[in-house]
Amino acid sequence: MKGFLPWLAVLAVVVLLSALRLRALATVVSLGWLAWCVWTWVRPSRRGSRSG
Repeated sequence: MKGFLPWLAVLAVVVLLSALRLRALATVVSLGWLAWCVWTWVRPSRRGSRSG
């Protein structure tokens, strides 16, 4: 359940911003979160890199 806390927090922020009619900001937050998730999924692993 602890792993879902960041997801729920971002969802709550997006819903709150949308309710406050700040949909552009809600879109930026959700796209930023999506970009962060994709980056953490596809970023190169440091432990597998060549050190020379």
